[in-house]
Amino acid sequence: MLTDEQRDFLFPRAYNAALRAGAAILEVYEHEAEYDISLKKDNSPITRADRRAHNIIKEYLAQTRIPLLSEEGREMLYDERRRWDLFWMVDPLDGTKEFIKGNGEFTVNIALLADNKPVMSVVYVPYIQKIYFSVREGEAWMKDGIKADSAAEFPMDIIFGNAQSLPVTKGLNKPIRIGISRSHNTEETFKYVEVLKKKYPDAEVVEQGSSYKFCLLAEGVLDIYVRTTNTYEWDTAAGEAVLRGSGGDVVSLPGFEPLEYNKLSLLNPNFVCRSRYMMEEKLLHDK
Repeated sequence: MLTDEQRDFLFPRAYNAALRAGAAILEVYEHEAEYDISLKKDNSPITRADRRAHNIIKEYLAQTRIPLLSEEGREMLYDERRRWDLFWMVDPLDGTKEFIKGNGEFTVNIALLADNKPVMSVVYVPYIQKIYFSVREGEAWMKDGIKADSAAEFPMDIIFGNAQSLPVTKGLNKPIRIGISRSHNTEETFKYVEVLKKKYPDAEVVEQGSSYKFCLLAEGVLDIYVRTTNTYEWDTAAGEAVLRGSGGDVVSLPGFEPLEYNKLSLLNPNFVCRSRYMMEEKLLHDK
């Protein structure tokens, strides 16, 4: 477990790193005509903004002397990382496809993992100037109007000024709102949605890119989110910490087990996320 002193030292570094990375991303997004797009080994796109954000986060978090596992970093062998008891899990630009499309639905994800569990995180949505974070178990926070800042150096008291505890809603949406990916769905996704609609015939389906879906669940704006296409651990770690801090959960499909981190393969299983209020329904655990 982290001490309060350790949290007070580490969390502002994650928060400020996210704002600094957000500034680099927006500089490319808003002012550069070409994104320098290429394909990675898994055929997913990577841009100049991904690379710049990775370098900024890596350099800024180096002051913590804690290992960093990033989507855009070098390939880290399992034998090198499997004994880590504390490390950063980073996706410098989650939602690269949405970035390329120009719809603003992209995030910066930074999570601190202890004993292979996300215990602290920041999810920053630079285009809409919203930031979500969890510093300890059982709490999650949101701030609006937070501009990207290439020189961010905010202390803990400023960070928590005007922060709003999550969730902000008081119950399930009426009708409930089912989140799905904007760019990554399969037939299985829609079959799962149909199962939900048998119980909630008026349910609304909301398409949304990136880890922002976790944050909307934490707010209570969405009630449930199902994912049946490939994601990696850095896609979910930061969002999961925020969602769990708000009282929600993330479980694998079909087994309803917690997601595991720092595995031999960094691929996640299919999963479903529920807001605090959807958990009270106990729908998904009725096997």
